[in-house]
Amino acid sequence: MNKPFNPFAMAQAQFDKAADFLELDEPTRELLRNPLREYQFSIPVRMDDGKVKVFRGFRVQHNDARGPGKGGIRFHPHETIDTVRALSMWMTWKCSVVDIPLGGSKGGVICDPHNLSMREQEGICRGWVRQLSRDIGPLIDVPAPDIMTAGHHMLWMLDEFETIHRGHFPGLITGKPVGMGGSLGRTEATGYGVIYTVREALKAMNIDPKTTTASVQGFGNVAQYAIRLYQELGGKVICVSCWDQNDQVSYSFRKKSGIDIDALLQITDRFGGIDKAKAQGLGYEVLAGDAWIEQEVDILIPAAMENQVTVENVNKIHSKVKMIAEGANGPTTPEADKVIAERNIFLIPDFLANAGGVTCSYFEQVQCNMNYYWEKGEVLQNLDNKMTSAFHAVHDLAKKRKVYMRDAAYFISVSRVAQACRDRGWV
Repeated sequence: MNKPFNPFAMAQAQFDKAADFLELDEPTRELLRNPLREYQFSIPVRMDDGKVKVFRGFRVQHNDARGPGKGGIRFHPHETIDTVRALSMWMTWKCSVVDIPLGGSKGGVICDPHNLSMREQEGICRGWVRQLSRDIGPLIDVPAPDIMTAGHHMLWMLDEFETIHRGHFPGLITGKPVGMGGSLGRTEATGYGVIYTVREALKAMNIDPKTTTASVQGFGNVAQYAIRLYQELGGKVICVSCWDQNDQVSYSFRKKSGIDIDALLQITDRFGGIDKAKAQGLGYEVLAGDAWIEQEVDILIPAAMENQVTVENVNKIHSKVKMIAEGANGPTTPEADKVIAERNIFLIPDFLANAGGVTCSYFEQVQCNMNYYWEKGEVLQNLDNKMTSAFHAVHDLAKKRKVYMRDAAYFISVSRVAQACRDRGWV
């Protein structure tokens, strides 16, 4: 019988491998292997029917040696403290690998926004901030949107924080609507960042993007913008997958001539769910949810949840696949990772590939704190520069040491955080 998947155990195993390579001393290992602080709390909310329902909330601050904590808040019915712990650790490495002066945090609430009114969601947002109002802030820990949260959630949280602290603190939280302290380009940032690294990887492999095809898992914000920019480079996406809220299963939608992103968006709900009947009417084949991984393409982009490329399905990856770009956090288990490495599939690891979101969040925080906002072109150019520089640092180390890209990314990020802890005198 398989053991239940534990994302935090997976994150720790990945760290242990890097720690062994870097020969970290025992105190540094112990410090970085676990979060510095974590909060678990209850959020009572009066529902639309007049009854009070209590939701469970989390915030984990893994490490802030390099700067204030940074990380999203996700609303998900299957959220767990171990998921949040893992994501906070991955955020530490993500901020470090792109060399921005922030640490790693993550938050969440066990809830399903599909079944909550906007007023009920607002109650959860304000309740989450009330529980953490002394432990987050522009100079302490800066939240952001994540799965099933968006700009309006961030604005409710900001408003609650400012009400409690009696002032304006736009740098508290990122992912806000433009015009209310949000940054232009933030919506596109994570998906675009994935493709900036794909572009650089294709250059390194001497492959023209116009000759490539891709299959994408997920059709939320990250996937949508990744698909759009990849198609602008000339690539062709032939398959996407998404969760169907009505059927409570996922489906893959395939069109071998290439998907039409704008047409699909017309039949997609705000959670990234594609209308199955309407997609069939547009000529899409409707396949099983995991069919995305079996497609005869050059590039796979898992851009949904963690634990999606596993020992059970990794051998279904087609022999044509040359690259995997991890748009999601922790989509590949260590067992599957070994198979990918053995097959010499070029992998762009999650905390490098999807670091565009936190990088642009950092840009938003900088703009808020100086009360001066950049044009969209400047934001995206700065993002491109950061992602390109980070990719080449990792790729150059991987070539020099003849190691796997994920290992190279960990060596760079963990060494930077460990050095910051030593410089501060923590270890």
